[in-house]
Amino acid sequence: MNRIDINDLDQNINEGDVLIDVRSQEEAMEGMIEDALLMDIYDPEFGSKVSELDRSKNYFLYCRSGGRSGMACQLMESMGFNKVTNLEGGMMAWNGEIVQTW
Repeated sequence: MNRIDINDLDQNINEGDVLIDVRSQEEAMEGMIEDALLMDIYDPEFGSKVSELDRSKNYFLYCRSGGRSGMACQLMESMGFNKVTNLEGGMMAWNGEIVQTW
């Protein structure tokens, strides 16, 4: 799985790339990155929603701190998506909070 620091997002995301927030609706109500698509990883329909996405596009996924988005990236890769990147630190990093990565 590809990983990128949230601070490098602007230099690496291009027109046509897709930003996906895998948090819950409740979490997203606290704020999302502009133009992100909300797809809750714990929604029972998550897999079927992902299967409808265009496999030729680049996808950048994030959650609160990077764990769930990492799981979502692995799932997407197992479904045949080759251009999937996890935004390390997620919304915590986006908001300038200190994030411990392992």
